[in-house]
Amino acid sequence: MSIYQYQRPQLFPPVVKNLLIINGLVFVAQVTFGSSHPYTIENLFALHDVHSVFFQPFQLITYMFLHGSFDHIFGNMLAVWVFGGMLENYWGGKKFLTYYLVTGVGAGLLHLGVLYLEMNPIMEIFRTIPEEEQLNLLRSPQFKINVPTLGASGAVFGCLAGAGILFPNDIIRINFIFPVKIKWLVIVYTGIELLLAIRNSAGDAVAHFAHLGGAITGLILLFIWNKTKRKTLY
Repeated sequence: MSIYQYQRPQLFPPVVKNLLIINGLVFVAQVTFGSSHPYTIENLFALHDVHSVFFQPFQLITYMFLHGSFDHIFGNMLAVWVFGGMLENYWGGKKFLTYYLVTGVGAGLLHLGVLYLEMNPIMEIFRTIPEEEQLNLLRSPQFKINVPTLGASGAVFGCLAGAGILFPNDIIRINFIFPVKIKWLVIVYTGIELLLAIRNSAGDAVAHFAHLGGAITGLILLFIWNKTKRKTLY
């Protein structure tokens, strides 16, 4: 006979709490050390196009702990607390952390794939210019392939997708006022991201395909886990 013991959901479950702390500390470091030196935190740990001299494979993990502004980190961490907290309370810390990191990596991989296609024409032109000019451009922050991608938004969209599947009819209050079911929130946000990704407007610095990549990776992971899950009777 199996014994089921109810555990009260935690307001700040441990993995979510540590994610908030780590992201906050990294953001303080970014603000403190600035971006005037070529070897900045962003150049070292943000995600770069594979053509860039700054690209490193480990950036697929580290990029999701960096942010570009206070509004950026505040919005992402609020979502991690709300949706990530729901998932951690449901799954436990180990499974949630796996989900969070895998969706973040999946977001980064899709973004890199799209970026690779977008940067190919630029690289073809780059190879035709004199070698001296190439050397000057390689580490230049103005060179488009060196523009970093940073933020937890891919993993956040993974959390949003997970909450939409597991708790579709739970109510979330937008701006703490307007009630909406999570499933509609997921559909609307994903639809907006898809539309913006397709439009690819000039001057849009948001990595929409990374957001979609996080959500898609989350759905795939949930499908795999649910397919292999064995029913337990209490």
